[in-house]
Amino acid sequence: MNPFITVSLRQKAIFIPNVENTTINKTLRGTTSVLVANLGKLGYGISEPLLHALNQTTPAFQANLLDKFREVMGVNKNWTPLVKGWDTPTGETVTDHIITFFVNVFEGRGTTLPCGHIIPANTFPLERYNGCPFCGTPFQFGKIESYGQGSKLKMLELWTEKELKNFFKDLLTSKTALDATQIDSLKILLKELPLPEVSIGMKETLMTVIDICIEQNQPEKAQALFTSPTDILRYLWYKHTGFLQIIEPKTIIQRHKSNNKHIASLLGNSAKAKLTAKDALKLKYSRKTSGMVAHWLNNLPMDAEKMCEMMHPKRGMWVRFIRALRLAEYSKRAGFEKLKEMMDLFYNQVYEVWQGRVNQFRLRMDQENTLKLLKQRPGLFARSLFANMLWFGSEPVVEAFAEVIDKVPARLVFTLNMYAENYFTKGFNRVVKPLGGISKNIPANALLPLYNDDQLDEMKSAVADLCLVAMEKRFAAQETKSKTIYIDPILFKMPVSIGDRSDNVQDLPSALMGTRFPIEGDTVRLFMQWGTGLPAQHMDMDLSCHIAFASRMEFCSYSSLVATGCKHSGDIRSIPNQIGTAEYIEINVNELRKAQAKYVTFTCNAYSNGSITPNLVIGWMNTRFPMKISEQTGVAYDPSCVQHQVRVTNSLAKGMVFGVLDVEAKEVIWLEMPFGGQVVQGLDTRNIESMLKKLDSKLSVGNLLSIKANAQNLQVLETPEADEVYTQQWAMNAAAVTQLLVD
Repeated sequence: MNPFITVSLRQKAIFIPNVENTTINKTLRGTTSVLVANLGKLGYGISEPLLHALNQTTPAFQANLLDKFREVMGVNKNWTPLVKGWDTPTGETVTDHIITFFVNVFEGRGTTLPCGHIIPANTFPLERYNGCPFCGTPFQFGKIESYGQGSKLKMLELWTEKELKNFFKDLLTSKTALDATQIDSLKILLKELPLPEVSIGMKETLMTVIDICIEQNQPEKAQALFTSPTDILRYLWYKHTGFLQIIEPKTIIQRHKSNNKHIASLLGNSAKAKLTAKDALKLKYSRKTSGMVAHWLNNLPMDAEKMCEMMHPKRGMWVRFIRALRLAEYSKRAGFEKLKEMMDLFYNQVYEVWQGRVNQFRLRMDQENTLKLLKQRPGLFARSLFANMLWFGSEPVVEAFAEVIDKVPARLVFTLNMYAENYFTKGFNRVVKPLGGISKNIPANALLPLYNDDQLDEMKSAVADLCLVAMEKRFAAQETKSKTIYIDPILFKMPVSIGDRSDNVQDLPSALMGTRFPIEGDTVRLFMQWGTGLPAQHMDMDLSCHIAFASRMEFCSYSSLVATGCKHSGDIRSIPNQIGTAEYIEINVNELRKAQAKYVTFTCNAYSNGSITPNLVIGWMNTRFPMKISEQTGVAYDPSCVQHQVRVTNSLAKGMVFGVLDVEAKEVIWLEMPFGGQVVQGLDTRNIESMLKKLDSKLSVGNLLSIKANAQNLQVLETPEADEVYTQQWAMNAAAVTQLLVD
C-alpha cells in the first residue's frame, strides 16, 4: 500500500499518484461505486475532484485503499465488551465478588468457567456476560453489527504530488514543535521523498532529518545540520530512547519505577522496573559511531569554550556519553585538536556559564547588568520576562525587552501575550508538564502579593500592548497584493499550535489540543481498544470518567459501573489472543444537564504494572441519532460515529486524560494530559481546571488572522470570495498555520 495514503488521511484527504496524466472518464465504474458506498459506511464522503481521480485508479488500488481505511478505523479488531447489552446494568455488587472469592478459595458449588473460576448461583447473571465476571477474562467475541449510523460524513479531498510536497515542506519549516502525528508523517515522507532545499524550523524536526541521513550512510550531510553540542546530544539520546526531547535519565527511571507500583504493594514490581530501566539506559557504542560523533564535535563551527558552556546544563549526561564514545581516546589523535581543547576545558571546568552570571547579578539585585546580559539572548529573556518583571519592577524590564523583542521568535511573543493574564493573577495555580513527567499544579509566583491589583493589571497591559504592536509590525512588514480576506468562523475555535503538543498519534484527521467538538445528539460514547496483535495475557487497562458537580464528584469506572448519566460496559482484565478487547462508557448529556454537572473528564489508566500499552486506541463517538448496542454481544462500535480517536504511543504514561465534556455547552474539548495513578481517583481535578483555563487563554487561528488583517489593512469578508481564503480545510495542516508566525 502507498505509504502516502496514511499521511494524506490524517489531513482529511486521499493521495492519488499521477492524477495529472489521467483522462477524466465521466462514466462511474462499478468498483468505484462500491468503494464510495463502503467509505460512506465508515463515515467518509468524497469531493467531486477526488471521485473523478478515484474513478481512474485500478481495482487493486481501490481495494488496498479500502483495506487501509478499515485498518485505521479498527474494523477487523475485536470490539466485544464484557457485558451483553450493557446499557441495561447487570446489577452486580461488591457482595457478588466477595461471595465468589470465598467459593473459589474453598472450592464451593457453582458454574465452572473456562478460566477455572466457579461462579455460585444467585450472584452474577452469567447469561449477560461474554466472559468471566470475576476475573474479567473474555471468552465470546462478536463483530461490528452497525455501520453508517453517523449523522455527518467527513469529506475527503484530493491530494496530488503538489499537495504532498507542499505538506512535506510545511512540516520541515514549521515554526512550532511538531506533535507525534506530524513527526510520524514526516518520517514516512523522509523515507520516500528527496529532502527539499528548505530551512528546517525546529530542533526536533532536525533530529528526524539527521536520522534519515545516518540511515542512508551520509554522516557528512548530518554534520552540516549540527550547529551545537546540544544538537548532537539530542540526536544521540533520541536514537537511544526514542524521545525527541532530552529527558533526564533519572526522570525516565523514576517514571518506570512509579508506573510499576501497585495499590496492593505486594503486587508491585517497582524495584525490578527501576533496575530494568537503568540497564536499558546504559550506553554502548561501536568504533564506527564513536569516530563519527568525534568528527561531529571536532568540526562544529563554534569555539571550544562556547561549546563547554552549552554542554554544562547536561554535564552529567555528557560525562556518560564521553566515556561511552571513547572521546578522550579520539582527542589524542592528530586532526582532533579542537576536540582535545574542548575536553580539557570541560573536565577542568575553566569556562564561564552565562546563566550563572545572570543568576549572580539577579540575586545581588543588579538590575543594569542582569538586563544587559538578558538582552544578549532574547529567547531566554522572553522565557524569564514575567519573573523578572516581578523581581525588578515592570517598567525597566519591559523597556529593556522592547529593545530586543524583534529578535524573539514569534511563537514566544504570542505565548507571552496568551499567558500574561494568568501569570499575573493572584492565587492562580498554573499547570505545567516537566519533560518526561506528568502534569503538575504549581502555585502562583510568591512575589505577586507584593503588588496591588492595579499594578498587576498594568503589567498585563504592558505585556499585551508590547506583544501586539510587535506582531502587527511583523505582519505590516510583509509584502502583499491582497485587498480582502475571508476567515472561516470555526477558526476562532481552533487554537494555534503553540506550547502544547500531543505525544500520541492521530491516524484519523488530526486536531490540535484545545479544539472543541460540538455534540450533535444526546449521548457521547467513549471507547477503548487494546491488545491487538499480542498473545493472551493479563493486561488490565481501564476506561473511566470523572464527573464534576458544583460541590461533589462521581466516578464511572470498573469499581462503579453506573453513575449519574454514565454506564460502563464492564471491567476486562485479560486480553484474548491477538485480537484485543474493548471497553465503553455511555454518557447521557441530557441527564447530566438535569443533574447540573459541570464537566466530565475522559481518562484511561494502566491498572496492570507498567505504563499504558502502546497502540491502545481511545476516543469517543457521537451522532445526532441514537447509537445501537448489540444485545447479543454488546458491541457498540460504529466507525461512522467516531468523532475523534488517538493511538497511544507514549511509553511513560500511567494514566491519561483524553478529553473533557463541557456539559452546559455540549462540547468535547480535546486535550492530552498524562497523570500518575493506577485509577481515575489519582487524577488531580485542579490540573484539569488549570489546563482548561490555559487552553481558553490560547490564541485562536481566527484571532491570529484578525491581527494579520488589521496590520495589512485587509477587508474581512463574510464569504469565501476573497483574495486570501482561510478555511477549516486549510487549518487542518497545523504546520502550514505556523507560517503565519512570521519571524
